[in-house]
Amino acid sequence: MKQTYEVIVIGSGPGGLAAAIGAKRAGAEDVLILERDVELGGILLQCIHNGFGVELFGEDLPGPTYAQRYIDETRALGIASLLDTMVLDVTRERKVIAASAQGRILELQADAIVLAMGCRERTRAQIRIPGTRPAGVYTAGTAQRWVNVEGYMPGEHVVILGSGDIGMIMARRLTFEGAQVARVLEVMPYLTGLTRNYVQCLLDFDIPLQLRHTVRRILGRERVEAVEAVAVDEHWKPISGTEELIACDTLLLSVGLIPENELSEKAGVRLDPVTGGPYVDDSYQTSIPGIFAAGNVVHVYDLVDWVTEAGLIAGQRAAHYAQGIGPPLAVGTVPLLAGAGVRYVVPHTLNPERLAAAAVRLQMRVTEPIEQPVWIQVYDGERLVDQHAARYARPGEMVNLTLAPRVYDQVRQAEALLVSVAPR
Repeated sequence: MKQTYEVIVIGSGPGGLAAAIGAKRAGAEDVLILERDVELGGILLQCIHNGFGVELFGEDLPGPTYAQRYIDETRALGIASLLDTMVLDVTRERKVIAASAQGRILELQADAIVLAMGCRERTRAQIRIPGTRPAGVYTAGTAQRWVNVEGYMPGEHVVILGSGDIGMIMARRLTFEGAQVARVLEVMPYLTGLTRNYVQCLLDFDIPLQLRHTVRRILGRERVEAVEAVAVDEHWKPISGTEELIACDTLLLSVGLIPENELSEKAGVRLDPVTGGPYVDDSYQTSIPGIFAAGNVVHVYDLVDWVTEAGLIAGQRAAHYAQGIGPPLAVGTVPLLAGAGVRYVVPHTLNPERLAAAAVRLQMRVTEPIEQPVWIQVYDGERLVDQHAARYARPGEMVNLTLAPRVYDQVRQAEALLVSVAPR
């Protein structure tokens, strides 16, 4: 085994697989994937539902099939991988310390690194649900692995807290397996997942969704016996008199995902407090030269196709960095800032010289739903640089705007670009 590599990719989910492929396609000879699990593919391996690959392949694929296409390509390209290997540390100097299943400590040096560790689920402890501590409280992703991979049912009578995509998908999946899903509760006044999942997973199976509702407490000793649901006001405070006991033996939590950035912090990468992921430029390079990040480790995506797209770009640019290839930096970078109606925008900075050669996709989430046609606009001060139209904007669905090379001159002259979303 080698000690030095041109590009090391940490994580083999869709972002990591794409990054490794992007690096290899861009000419990197020595590319290595480090994966803590026993097989490549990441979270896709437990996502047996359809909905993957519609944009990239024009096909509606299940998660494992989508992953296998990229796993096959990594093998065809001769990309090396180490499985069952946990990365313990990453340094600013691009040194990677990892522990293998055989008990070996590995010290590897990379010319460039791509962070692709994905994200993790919020737990009961993080949202502080009061009540007893019985069995039967799980994150939706844990239940998904049990049912789809391990062959276990988490329970028979289920309440789901949160309208995230995994929670809605598991509402349908558990119904298929004979469980009764009594309710999906969402504290926000709007859906937090994709509308298509609401239609296909809840409406199609007559599973009720209650907005502005949460779980006030959990009841039960050895096992969950019921949850107390309650309506909340605009400040998320429980409304007295709206309490309802819902009998159940299982509570699934689908209350948000957190980018997995402990390694990024160890390396000294600057993190965005809004997304929880690294600040990145349009090549997905972080605040530390030579360390790139792609996929859900940067911000939580809706579609795996976009994760793959980001991974391919990050891998390509990591290979270019390792080879000393890149655009001239004389002009410098332009910050991209969240304006009216926008919670955050990724990337955080833009190099105009890259825009001169190819379009750059900006992705953002809005602060609240706008259920009417909107403008997605980019301003340099008072000057409109570009705008795109959309039919609506919802927090649970990523908003996209692609800057074309035709706006290169305006971007090159800007000190900062403000991105906003407003009704038309």
